[in-house]
Amino acid sequence: MPAKTDTCCDFGSKCRYGCPGDGSRLLGAPEAQRPGKPGGVDTALYRGGQLRPMILRAMLGPQRSVPSVGPVLDRLGVADGHICTITAGWQDREGEIDELQGHLARQTKDLGLYRRAEDIFASHPEFRQAYHQRQKTLKELQRLYRRRLNHAIAAFAELMREPEEDILIQNERRAALRALRTLDRQHLRRIEHIHAAFEQSAQPWLLEDIRSHQREIETIIGTSAAVVIAGGHVEILLNRLRLFGLQSILADRPVIAWSAGAMALSDRVVLFHDHPPQGAGIAEIADRGLSFFPGVVPLPHAGQRLRLHDSERVSLFARRFGPAQCLTLDGGAEVLWTDGSLAETSSCFRLTRSGALRPVRST
Repeated sequence: MPAKTDTCCDFGSKCRYGCPGDGSRLLGAPEAQRPGKPGGVDTALYRGGQLRPMILRAMLGPQRSVPSVGPVLDRLGVADGHICTITAGWQDREGEIDELQGHLARQTKDLGLYRRAEDIFASHPEFRQAYHQRQKTLKELQRLYRRRLNHAIAAFAELMREPEEDILIQNERRAALRALRTLDRQHLRRIEHIHAAFEQSAQPWLLEDIRSHQREIETIIGTSAAVVIAGGHVEILLNRLRLFGLQSILADRPVIAWSAGAMALSDRVVLFHDHPPQGAGIAEIADRGLSFFPGVVPLPHAGQRLRLHDSERVSLFARRFGPAQCLTLDGGAEVLWTDGSLAETSSCFRLTRSGALRPVRST
């Protein structure tokens, strides 16, 4: 798992690939064709004989050098009420949101999930011990998975170096890829079993302090116009989101996330870096996400962390994690979901089985 100082929210540079200019640009329709709030989108849906609000969500590229969260809120037609921020992934820097508030151009209130969790750990030593034991078990599981993963990747790479292209070699390559995908699935199931065992034994929902925090969090979110989730340490962020039941609390709220925030809200958290300061540079499954951004693998800082011009590595990444779309999230990237379906994108590309980068498909 990443070290505490390894952050996914360094707010990278402007997307080096540009916009495809093929109609996939986020909210790119002319103003007159976009109903709803001026400059925004239609935020209501007519179903069952009545209007109901659409659930709008957006996944963005890193925000420091190419801040887009404020304009995206405007385009989504989000009301001018205050914005709820989640910066738990920043750990000790949680709540230092002056710069972010400037980008939002709205009043903000941070949920303080990291601080709330630390207060609970301090007040309930038995729960803290159970929580830390779970994390220790997950860390050991990740170490063993990584050992197996190194061999599985090496076997696939050796077969790819075979000079012959006959049917026998092709079949063995496919078998090696299946073995790699099976390893990923098994590892994710084991992670889920560890989480389930912790929930059953520790029963965090029975702690009145946690329930009290949940009620306060639900009130804050319920009176907010939208929720934005920044990056940082993805596992710490995801664990705090789980601890306070944010998956259900955020179910019908407009949510915008970037970097580790986007990773935590996907189906699977995939850690990746082709040239890390230490280690083998092999992408690995780290956890199950909250599935607010279904069917995709977010890749923050893809231009910096992945060898996107190496077609063999790009192809393996896309084939290994398919059928999910592996999406580059460099500076300026925007991906919009409406009611759980990927609708529109800007400056965002998907890794393909052929090893190329292509515009993102709507779902």
